[in-house]
Amino acid sequence: MGNTEVQPIDMYYYLPHLLGKPQGLNPAFKLSRGRTGVSIVMGIPTIARPTGGYLLQTISSLIMNLDEREKEDCLIIIFIAEMNNTAYVKSTAASIKSTFPLALASGLLEVIAPSPFYYPNLDNIKQTHGDSKERTKWRTKQNLDYAFLMLYCRGRGRYYVQLEDDVVTKPGYLTTMQKFVQNQKTSDWLLLEFSQLGFIGKLFKTYNLPWVVEFFLMFFKDKPIDWLLDNIFYVKYCSPEHDMKHCARMTAEYRRRYKPSLFQHIGVQSSLKGKVQKLKDKDFRSRVGKTVNYINPNAEVSTTLGVYKRFSFDKVYMGENFFWATQPQRGDVIYIKFLPPVAIDKYVFRSGAPEHPGDKFYNTTVEILPEDHVNKKEGVLDNMSHSHQYRMTDDLYLVVGEFIGTSGVAEGMVNRTVGKVAVLRLVVQYPSASWVILNEVR
Repeated sequence: MGNTEVQPIDMYYYLPHLLGKPQGLNPAFKLSRGRTGVSIVMGIPTIARPTGGYLLQTISSLIMNLDEREKEDCLIIIFIAEMNNTAYVKSTAASIKSTFPLALASGLLEVIAPSPFYYPNLDNIKQTHGDSKERTKWRTKQNLDYAFLMLYCRGRGRYYVQLEDDVVTKPGYLTTMQKFVQNQKTSDWLLLEFSQLGFIGKLFKTYNLPWVVEFFLMFFKDKPIDWLLDNIFYVKYCSPEHDMKHCARMTAEYRRRYKPSLFQHIGVQSSLKGKVQKLKDKDFRSRVGKTVNYINPNAEVSTTLGVYKRFSFDKVYMGENFFWATQPQRGDVIYIKFLPPVAIDKYVFRSGAPEHPGDKFYNTTVEILPEDHVNKKEGVLDNMSHSHQYRMTDDLYLVVGEFIGTSGVAEGMVNRTVGKVAVLRLVVQYPSASWVILNEVR
């Protein structure tokens, strides 16, 4: 596509409105260092969502879960697929630039947007499969978005991974994909999948992209992109002389799946207005509820928070699962009463989860009740050492820390002069609109 890329297929045949408008095949907007020759190129199309988006969170997850070596061997291309909304393109690009300046400067991250000439008149698309006019237009444009992005990325690396703008991933995901490619016994595969959902985590050889895109363009008005992907395998590898079981066996030879999934879908509000998308990849094994290698002191635990289903606080305290509760209100408390009282050197409370990044504790303090304060009354602490200088509450708890900003983490040391601790509690100071998850209590 464009002046610097080889035109692999006759785009004018499938998009005749482009005749005389070659600029339609080039990005109208670009932030790029021109990185090429990488192992894996990741393409992420995004458009304005009616209720906001997940793009920055997706980019953050992708970058944070790369090590320094991996950052040198990949490329993330964000395709802002808004052809008539220049203000949105510029504001989104500005947000990306201010949030990830190093990734853009190094060439790891790239941002492009299409020319308005690229798209045909989408208002006259014939409705198919019982879809509404709005949905037909939305999925038709989506097919064209994927085609543009795939052809743009084809000359930048050896493999191409299709992602969406509302996913999170795991540490080391890039190396995992590279090793899975290397471990294939034969090279005749067409697609490697790293998520079972839709068009997330689909890896192609870049030299196959031109004919894959050509197939999509043949039927871009007729079916959604994930249906067309399935049709490719049926056309190439299934025979009408055999049953569907034989077809499934043949397809499995060329469409290979990695488990557990490396990408999880986190979006709820679809880019299609009014559509709610709650799909989750059951094969994505979150770090939430992970097996722990420490044992917390024996304690009696309780909370005033509304516990969701089986995700009680005692589970996370024992390291068996995570704690999940409804919106915290001011004054809600989690109590840990140690049996017997213990000396605490350090504490860690980590909230949030990849699938629910907003479910964190905010404006919540960490407070302890020293053993020497039990059964005491305010003003009857004359003989106690106050060298620790912690603020004391009316009921004699010491405020030793809090959940900092939007990190969802409370971590700190406890002064030894405090002595043994009878109770530790988390106290919500202000109400929150989000639910809360605690995935580590230590």
